[in-house]
Amino acid sequence: MSGKAIAVVLLYERISTHVLEEIRSGVLGPGDRVASEMELAAQFEVSRITSKRALEVLREAGLIERIRGKGSFVVKHLPDLEGVTAPLRGTLRPARRNHVPGTIALLIPDVSEAYGLELLQSIEEHCAEAGANLIVRRTRGRQSDEEQAVESLVASGEVDGLIVFPVHGDFYNASLLRQVLDGFPLVLVDRHLSGIPVSAVHTDNVAASRALTERLLDRGHRQIAFVSPPPLNTSSIEDRLEGFRAAFAGRAPGRYQPHQLTELRSTLPGSFTPESVRSDLELIRAFRNRFPEVTAFVACEYNLARMLDRALRPSELVISCFDSPGDPIAGPPFLHVRQDQREMGRQAVDLLLAQLRGESVPKLSLVPFRLVDADNN
Repeated sequence: MSGKAIAVVLLYERISTHVLEEIRSGVLGPGDRVASEMELAAQFEVSRITSKRALEVLREAGLIERIRGKGSFVVKHLPDLEGVTAPLRGTLRPARRNHVPGTIALLIPDVSEAYGLELLQSIEEHCAEAGANLIVRRTRGRQSDEEQAVESLVASGEVDGLIVFPVHGDFYNASLLRQVLDGFPLVLVDRHLSGIPVSAVHTDNVAASRALTERLLDRGHRQIAFVSPPPLNTSSIEDRLEGFRAAFAGRAPGRYQPHQLTELRSTLPGSFTPESVRSDLELIRAFRNRFPEVTAFVACEYNLARMLDRALRPSELVISCFDSPGDPIAGPPFLHVRQDQREMGRQAVDLLLAQLRGESVPKLSLVPFRLVDADNN
């Protein structure tokens, strides 16, 4: 699905335009009952949140009135329909320039010392500074939990906006896409959804992975392997793999060679079992046996670096990764990319607050990173 296609007509605009045309054509006349939220949701195969929003913009345009307990009806005295242009967008969330949101919800797979804890702390601190309440929902890396959380939070009407750390997955979360289409205030952190026009704040993963790989190349490693779970539809992994490959551009193919092992799954949320760990350890050892010339690894996350360390017990091999806990007691240190989680959290809150004030915001915001040697953790 392309960003251009989404920008053409939002879902609730399709419904409001349909009802407007029924009024213009005389199918619906003054005083006639308009289809209910539930009926419109079934007719257009959308959520009730979307159909409710469509009816609200029709009410704001002065075309219908909504009577509690009875339904929606075409107003008895219609405005000049020539002056009503489609699509109807309404002012569902009026500018709140002198008012802070009541509640922001954060959806996050999980947190750890290596990554996620500082991000959570930063978001909580900046929400508190803005006077906003914060609800935190752990999705445990499961798309079903993420979809249910999005639906229930938005449907409750008690949440002003969402900050979402999307789960790893082979396809996009339909609930998230619906909120984007409906124009619900939303900011993604850590990753973006390719082709989907939604505000996102994350590290420049292409540049960071390239810088990490070039550090290894500059230190004399000629054959390096990239290690990750399957990258499909997980933008952070896709971008890190792209940066890894870019580091080899312009270097002699016969002398420098990239390798990749992207089938590991045990570090995915909800997949950490003794069986999956054994399977991944076997894959790593088999890979090492096939490519003994590899002298360094770039792991897309800290837990995979630890798995490489466990599987290979390297003496001369060098392992690098993204993120690493500052406390060596939490695990062995590696050469790594340190993401600025605090800045990521601050920007996410600022972007969401700007949306709630009715301001336009950039679709992509990048936060800085730095390379940290293992002995400088």
